[in-house]
Amino acid sequence: MASAVFYLLAAATLVATLLCITRTNPVHAVIYLVQAFIDLALIFYLLGAPLVAAWEMIIYAGAIMVLFLFIIMMLELAPGGKPLVVDRRRWLPVVLLSLVTLGCTVVLITQDPAAAAGGAAYHATPRDFGTALFDHYALAVQVVSFQLLFAAVGAYYVGKGEPRKRGATLP
Repeated sequence: MASAVFYLLAAATLVATLLCITRTNPVHAVIYLVQAFIDLALIFYLLGAPLVAAWEMIIYAGAIMVLFLFIIMMLELAPGGKPLVVDRRRWLPVVLLSLVTLGCTVVLITQDPAAAAGGAAYHATPRDFGTALFDHYALAVQVVSFQLLFAAVGAYYVGKGEPRKRGATLP
């Protein structure tokens, strides 16, 4: 049962990622990317890494996607001028992916595949993980933090725009 759930989640992740990179509307692409991140979090949970699954949901599906949506709104990247047309065919991929994810979530909640498969007896606590991360990989953590700082400064300057003169009217 666990392998069927794994392959189903892997397929849903691939489909959501492909839909993400083929959408022309950036907001739709972000929604599909959030779907892929949720599926990845369920895969991590299935593989016996609940802490990584929680970080996937909190950091990537939460904070990073809010940042992406903020940048999309700040740069006004959404296509404008098109009337909003409700087309049921456009909802089909979202509904199918959401149903697959919901079904796999229910299976993971009702059954514990790691316990049935005789998973590893050792689970690292967050303290052990942090100690290992900052003792052995401190340089990598610093490099990633600088990359995030550079990305934040770059997003600020890209979104800053032209300075306005005092008394100028808005268009």
